[in-house]
Amino acid sequence: MTGVELVAMSEAFLEAVLDERRADAIAILGAELPPDWPDEHDERFLRLRLDQMQRDPALQQWLVRALVVDGRMAGPAGFHGPPGANGLRRENAVEIGYTVFPPYRGRGLATEAAEALIAWARREHGVRRFVASVAPDNEPSLAIVRKLGF
Repeated sequence: MTGVELVAMSEAFLEAVLDERRADAIAILGAELPPDWPDEHDERFLRLRLDQMQRDPALQQWLVRALVVDGRMAGPAGFHGPPGANGLRRENAVEIGYTVFPPYRGRGLATEAAEALIAWARREHGVRRFVASVAPDNEPSLAIVRKLGF
């Protein structure tokens, strides 16, 4: 185990990040943020998640969490939404997603985070079906989903 902690990205955290209030975001998350994060792609993703939370606060538990290692954010991970919100439109299935920032890759963080998220969904919500969408050229992520039995 690498000691990754999954910390929920709350509505307040997302608002602070998107409003460029980094000190507030760091205080809310309790971890340092990469200096170049979020980029344009991440901002779109975070706005989507914030919009989902604002429409239905109960979704927060399913959405995005920070991978925190040694007091620093190493990437985001979570589900695309509650059971049924997945690319295959399978009822009672959740779709998992994760990104590990380059300086933290190759340490098993994505595997550890995915295992923890799957265990949480099983334990807390009885979810037994999981979906992962991975680009065919993303060999590191393909190795993770294979290892996890997808």
